[in-house]
Amino acid sequence: MSQDVFVLVEHLKGQLTDGTFELLGIGREVAPQAGGRLVALLLGRDVRGLAEQLGAADVVLYVEDERLGDSVPEAYRRVLAGLLQEQSPKLTLLPTSSLGMDLAGALSVELNLPMIAFCKQLAVQDGSIVATCELYGGRAVVEAEIPEGPGLALVLPGACPADKGRSEGAPAVEEVKPSVDLAEVRVRFKGLIEPPPGDVDITRQEILVSVGRGVQREENLPIVQELADALGAALSSSRPVVDQQWLPPTRQVGKSGMTVKPRLYLAVGISGAPEHVEGMRDSDLIVAINSDARAPIFNVAHYGAVADLFEVVPKLAEAVKNRGA
Repeated sequence: MSQDVFVLVEHLKGQLTDGTFELLGIGREVAPQAGGRLVALLLGRDVRGLAEQLGAADVVLYVEDERLGDSVPEAYRRVLAGLLQEQSPKLTLLPTSSLGMDLAGALSVELNLPMIAFCKQLAVQDGSIVATCELYGGRAVVEAEIPEGPGLALVLPGACPADKGRSEGAPAVEEVKPSVDLAEVRVRFKGLIEPPPGDVDITRQEILVSVGRGVQREENLPIVQELADALGAALSSSRPVVDQQWLPPTRQVGKSGMTVKPRLYLAVGISGAPEHVEGMRDSDLIVAINSDARAPIFNVAHYGAVADLFEVVPKLAEAVKNRGA
């Protein structure tokens, strides 16, 4: 076993994800503690050019193959299993994303490696891998340990600022030929379903007004939309609103939706279930409006109003409009 820390690079449509740089930021801290290198694993089709953006890594190992072009989990798993068996790193970091979650459990079973999920912090202490993990949307914090290693870790979004994983440095870049036959992969990529044309990417918005079950009926959405318009914000929601088909899935915030980090997150009529909180807890400023003083959303809100949204929201929208007049 080496003392290296490996990071799986995630990319979509030719762009590296913020999650990749978050993992590199954590790896940059953990690798020196382990006494090894930080190694980025880059898999895909025509991805050699992306290696130059991974300056935080000491080494980039890249594998190019036509069948790796669309993040098919089975193809990725076969290649990664071979690489991890050959290289035997102390720790491999994967993002808590659809790709990372597809891979981590399967790799753990196939390679007989311990795996820790929901990691918020990682360190190497006395040779052991120690992780602080957040469960149930942050309601429980536990510490897990992998003696010596090797092991796998699924890291939560937002565990490290993406800027810590960005660097202008020039890593050593090495091409690796896959040791497995990808012709045997049975899963085929059929297509990527894009958001409807003209819809808003809520992950890129600085202000979000998010509506929940408390809005009661679809006919009441314009009340909250008016406030969003006054603030120059996008309208997002919790899962019950999407389940009712009042808003499209692209507007859903939470574990089964989008993870957002706006400057302002205004939660209107949202109870604050752990699955929702997991997707917005890292917002710079969280303001909640809910008629239930015991609503869990107030546990993460910086400011809150225990009030009827149908009374407060129109007045707030009017106040914002008057201030800008």
